[in-house]
Amino acid sequence: MRKFLIAALLLAVGAISVLAQDQKNELAGTIGRTIISDQTTPDTSTPFNTVHFGHGTSFNVNYGRRLRSYRWGDLSVEVPVIFNPDEDLNYGTNQIPKEYSSYFITPAARVTFIPNLAISPWLSFGGGIGIFHASSELLYFGSNNGDRSKVTGAIQGGIGFDVRLPKVERLKFRFEARDDWSGGPPLNIDTGRSRQHNYYVGAGVVFRF
Repeated sequence: MRKFLIAALLLAVGAISVLAQDQKNELAGTIGRTIISDQTTPDTSTPFNTVHFGHGTSFNVNYGRRLRSYRWGDLSVEVPVIFNPDEDLNYGTNQIPKEYSSYFITPAARVTFIPNLAISPWLSFGGGIGIFHASSELLYFGSNNGDRSKVTGAIQGGIGFDVRLPKVERLKFRFEARDDWSGGPPLNIDTGRSRQHNYYVGAGVVFRF
């Protein structure tokens, strides 16, 4: 039994050592803003009939794994999860919720160009789901009795670059911009749009292991 435990321990240490040297995996975290264009409703009888979206502080947690390496770059898969906890809203009447939160979970393929340089640009494309949850309160006063939750399909496209940090092999700085094209949140009104662009711009760090 003792010999078995020693052998298992040595095997585990060897496996961890190989993974550490290979560094195919990465875990990234960024913080930024979600930007959504204003939406004007078809109802011209309503004064100030444009829905204004705030630039909610948002977070992206992303796991990635490198699949193949080529002379020109790397091919990876990733799972970005973008969370916007508080998207403020504004409108001319007391029909819409005062805010909503959103999640976008969009598995994707990512191509990183010239990863051994100090600055490595990359492109990402994928798709998944978007989850919206509206506030229980209306914009100015009263309870929101409309539909508060919505799940929709989402297509994700992203660009960015990773920057090497001096003397820190496992960490990189990341700047990214992503667009989750999805259905709209539950607003209780007809904006005349079935889908919207949810732009995320953020920066943070990448840990490779």
